[in-house]
Amino acid sequence: MTAKESDGETGAAGRERGPRLTAQRVIDGAVVLADRIGTDALTIRRLADAIDVKPMTIYHHVPNKEAIIDGMVDRVFAEVDLPPTDTDWRSAILVRCTSMRGVLARHPWAAPLMETRTSPGPATLRHHDAVLGCFRRAGFSLELTGHAYAIVDSFLYGFAQQEATLPATSGDDMAELAASMAEQMPADLYPHLTEFTIDHVLQPGYDFGNEFDVGIELILDGLALAADEERSGWAGSSSGGENSDARRAVPTPSE
Repeated sequence: MTAKESDGETGAAGRERGPRLTAQRVIDGAVVLADRIGTDALTIRRLADAIDVKPMTIYHHVPNKEAIIDGMVDRVFAEVDLPPTDTDWRSAILVRCTSMRGVLARHPWAAPLMETRTSPGPATLRHHDAVLGCFRRAGFSLELTGHAYAIVDSFLYGFAQQEATLPATSGDDMAELAASMAEQMPADLYPHLTEFTIDHVLQPGYDFGNEFDVGIELILDGLALAADEERSGWAGSSSGGENSDARRAVPTPSE
């Protein structure tokens, strides 16, 4: 019997084996492997090699790759700080979003999968419940809570994917990339792109990552305004009604 076949037990020759295989060890190993190769390249055979067991042994603990990915996503959610309940809603959501951004940076494969699971685990459910509770405790209606959660997470996941896939985001790498691209862009054909690249991206201290802080603050500003308007009666229901005509008019640039 080989070490892989023994599933963590001591063999006849008395050799020390690795830790006994469990579903959690399978999930943990899959997360580590996906961090290195992504989920598309993750197979049961490659996972078995990574955690030093035979492929069929894995099926004793998880039924298939989809179940493994369910567990991986739940493991990622478990790493994210929940919005604290001892502060205002805006600060609490910012804590959660900042934590989520860091977690997704550690696991760049995760962002496209976080909201795809049809069998969510306990950490996933706990996370969603805590975020919804944060908005509801702040007085957001169910409708506005839905808007807020969707808008915040659309920005959060989108930014994480963009940040993970950009060829460079700051420092010398970004400067070299921007300079190389600028050389290929005729300024007369692309005046605004040339201006942005030379006068902004190529300036000392530019860091694409800083756009996260600006973006999330703009979103939270908008949600705070929407919550205030809702409380003061400006916001009507999405289906119309007596308050729908009282919504504040958005001024045009000429006003």
